[in-house]
Amino acid sequence: MSDYLALAILPVLIFTIFIGFRVAFAMMATAMIFGYIVFGSAFVFSLREKAEDVATNFVLAAVPLFVFMGTMLERSGIAERLFEAVHLWTRRVPGGLALGTIVMCVIFAASTGVIGATETVVGLLAIPVMLKYGYHKPLISGVIAAGGSLGTIIPPSVVVVVMGPLANVPVGDLLIGMVFPGLILAGVYIAYILGRSLIDPSIGPVAPPSPDDPTLAEKLRITMKALVPPMAMIIAVLGSLFAGLAAPTEAAALGAAGSVILAAGYGGLTLKVLHDSLMKSVRITAMIMLILMAGSLLTVVFVGAGGVALTHQLVGAAKLSGHEVLALVLFLAFLAGFVLDWVSITLILVPIFAPILQALGIDLVWFCILFLIMIQTSYLTPPMAPAIFYLRAIAPPEITIQHMYWGMIPFIACQVVTLAIIWFWPETVTWLPKQLLGFN
Repeated sequence: MSDYLALAILPVLIFTIFIGFRVAFAMMATAMIFGYIVFGSAFVFSLREKAEDVATNFVLAAVPLFVFMGTMLERSGIAERLFEAVHLWTRRVPGGLALGTIVMCVIFAASTGVIGATETVVGLLAIPVMLKYGYHKPLISGVIAAGGSLGTIIPPSVVVVVMGPLANVPVGDLLIGMVFPGLILAGVYIAYILGRSLIDPSIGPVAPPSPDDPTLAEKLRITMKALVPPMAMIIAVLGSLFAGLAAPTEAAALGAAGSVILAAGYGGLTLKVLHDSLMKSVRITAMIMLILMAGSLLTVVFVGAGGVALTHQLVGAAKLSGHEVLALVLFLAFLAGFVLDWVSITLILVPIFAPILQALGIDLVWFCILFLIMIQTSYLTPPMAPAIFYLRAIAPPEITIQHMYWGMIPFIACQVVTLAIIWFWPETVTWLPKQLLGFN
């Protein structure tokens, strides 16, 4: 029975979550119970060691910096200027307000790795405008939730900063490798919205002309003022990272400093804005770090209970190929997305299966990007569906929970289409890192 003790860890974890424990405390409690069974009183030393590992990990220092960058852009009003500039160019296209919202989500996701911040800010700006012009409510819901979750797969991404050390893959490789997949996913969203609006114009009506519409010269002036400075900051952050001039943590520091300079330049830097940004960054970072420490501890217990060795034996007995194991891991991630958040899914599955997949000849950068796309579905699949929770908090009463659920389905399908593209054409992930970093 002790040989199969590791198999009981996940069911106990899911049970503790379902009876009302927060994810971090559920993972911690499960780790404590099984840790004492496996290691006895010596488990206390593992707890101290993991807390120290998380607190002293230099790469994880990028998390609060990226979070601060996003919250500063949100609080200082820069996001609102970006939204207005983007919609000046898209509103005359079928589904143009929804298309502009996806473009805005891409820009904002490239400014911050925080999912909730993107969805909340863009949702507060876009929902009233789309409702005003009679957009289909499920489409509004899907656009805001799916677009807001693009921060997972568009660099810089907090998810990647957490995933890299777990998979023993350099964070820089992942940030470069996710560029094309992120753009492909956004492109699939845009293609769906445009195609659906062309087939049925009633779901995404074209905004009618208005006497106070700006001229072309005014559009260019507004765009230059609202779009160019934030884009320059994004290029500086990602460019320094891709060119090898800065490590992820240093690039994050550059972005954090740039967001403060931008806020000051736009006249939005006040003591209240700075205080709110700092406090929100502390809260989000503390949540991520607590879950990360609990998940790391649970991984130690799983390994100590023989879980990895048992998984190897099961894979060997099933005689699965590398691609079959990869498909199994992605399917498990999809199922886990119904009940767990991205941090938990990543902490449970990546440390277990990354060494197995590497031994079976699977490129770990490719695996991580496929995994990222799959956990994107966890934002949209109930009952957990954090994207729906964020949307429910900011949506007006006329957008019901039924609108939200129906609106998620096409965008989950878009994520599956993107997953298939990346699966059959791995070069979409591996080509850019090879060109910039020169590895084979």
